[in-house]
Amino acid sequence: SLLNPKAEVVKASQALAVNISGARGIQEVMKTNLGPKGTMKLLVSGSGDIKITKDGNVLLHEMQIQHPTASLIARASTAQDDMIGDGTTSIVLLIGELLKQAETYVSEGVHARVLTEGFEMARDCCLAVLEEFKVGVDDPWVENG
Repeated sequence: SLLNPKAEVVKASQALAVNISGARGIQEVMKTNLGPKGTMKLLVSGSGDIKITKDGNVLLHEMQIQHPTASLIARASTAQDDMIGDGTTSIVLLIGELLKQAETYVSEGVHARVLTEGFEMARDCCLAVLEEFKVGVDDPWVENG
């Protein structure tokens, strides 16, 4: 490749498998620390410093992710944390599961473009439901519970 001499060139059929592999890798690491019964992870830096955490944002910042797809997922997840303050692990698991399901459909002959359109339709449907049921923070119901 002209841009990066270490870059690999893969065919379109292999690209999806490579991307899903990266997503599954990061999903496997993160899935055990979701929720109140999530397990702690022990992180050891190159200099020997030790951190123990189950915070998805901390894990994603500390891991040295090399896979381009896994790195992209990690950036999306940490952006979620920057904006909302939570949900990093859930984002990783959701993206990983979407790609896992996509792999199944592609292996059955469904074109990737059809899946993309389906994801977009699902997103629009979710946004419509959220719009319908959202409650403002100044709503008296929120204050009184």
